[in-house]
Amino acid sequence: MPIYEYKCRACGTDFEQLIIHSTSPECPACRSTDLERTFSAFAVSSETTRSHALKAGRKRGMAQVHDRQIAESDYARKHSSEDH
Repeated sequence: MPIYEYKCRACGTDFEQLIIHSTSPECPACRSTDLERTFSAFAVSSETTRSHALKAGRKRGMAQVHDRQIAESDYARKHSSEDH
């Protein structure tokens, strides 16, 4: 049972799907079947692909930290103004 990677042409969502027998893939976000099967980075491994994956992971992690800091700041600001 292979796992394939797809990009939805309708909404742009990237996703993976396990294909069992004659399963027709559909986008989990918008349910469109207008999909493009993408090249799996998992199938290719080199120093360059590992480096790019590491950089992308760090970038996502920094974005999550930034989003969390903004949410905590907004929460603190909202609750400190309610205390007064």
